[in-house]
Amino acid sequence: MTLRRAEQSELNPPVDGGLQRLVAAIRLLPDAVVVVDDAGVEVMRSLAADRFLEARHTDAIAAAALEEMLIDACRGESSTRELQLYGPPREVLSFTAHPLVEAGQILGAMVVIRDMTDARRTDEVRRDFVANVSHELKTPVGALGLLADTISAGGDEAVTMQLADRIAREAERLAKIIDDLLDLSIIESQEHPERDLVPLTLIVDQSVERSRPGAEALGIKLVSSPISPTLAARCDRRQVVMAITNLIDNAMKYSERGSTVEINTSEISTATTSKLVEIAVCDEGIGIPSRDLERIFERFYRVDRARSRATGGTGLGLSIVRHIAQAHGGEVAVESTEGIGSKFRFRIPIESASAMRMFEEASTNLGDLHG
Repeated sequence: MTLRRAEQSELNPPVDGGLQRLVAAIRLLPDAVVVVDDAGVEVMRSLAADRFLEARHTDAIAAAALEEMLIDACRGESSTRELQLYGPPREVLSFTAHPLVEAGQILGAMVVIRDMTDARRTDEVRRDFVANVSHELKTPVGALGLLADTISAGGDEAVTMQLADRIAREAERLAKIIDDLLDLSIIESQEHPERDLVPLTLIVDQSVERSRPGAEALGIKLVSSPISPTLAARCDRRQVVMAITNLIDNAMKYSERGSTVEINTSEISTATTSKLVEIAVCDEGIGIPSRDLERIFERFYRVDRARSRATGGTGLGLSIVRHIAQAHGGEVAVESTEGIGSKFRFRIPIESASAMRMFEEASTNLGDLHG
């Protein structure tokens, strides 16, 4: 048995209004659907299934699987299959075929093809996330247990004090991991976060002040360029401050004592959006190997694991930055050269100058009322 496409006259027979609506509805289904009669003649196809007509490359593999499953279904055999297409782009397609039976007689067959790419990618990310969380939490929890056992065994008072200090540091690291996981969960779950018009100078100043004590302890100089008071973004201030603070702290962790970390803010234009504000954090640190550039925004990914843990890093900071940027309709990117330094660019949409003037006038009027 071989399948064949119906002629145009066969695909559009005289039908009543109800059947016409059914055919139109099937055509608009997001899944690819193909229906054939008992002779293997195609009688209906959704728009999503058109890609498998006269298909080439990886689509031709899917089209062959589609035809094979329809033939088996016309013989009364139901089947399912998952096909991985290596593209580009890479896809995972799920095929389900069933015979169409009425009163014990096979009238035809149908195949439904569903794109499972995003679902499989989400499952993979979730598995990796659970595995990484388990690993990251296991280390400090194991250390806490070992240190507690050592202390309970008794010994020199000075050694006990050192062990107690280690316990405090491991507990602090564990709390930081949990805090970052909670922040990441909140950012990802917000569908309609509240946004306020915030001057960029307030965001950058607050981020720098949060990082300054750590910079002084590490002997690193923080330098922030002047920012126009008219630059503003409609954003969640707490989240954006968190993102910039994470970028500054990350720059400091991988910089040497006596070096400088610069924070520059500017207005830029792109081909796709009218205006963006860019907050760039530049360091003179060890840099990032080119092989790691594409992965540094992944959860728990570290370029230098030993250095990150020694400085209290959780491996979640840059992932939080990326999610905050995306939640605000922006992006984050990095440029780096080993031995020279790195530059992280955090970009989000900017408000117009007129909106900023309205904000300033409202603030002034409010101040006058309180005065």
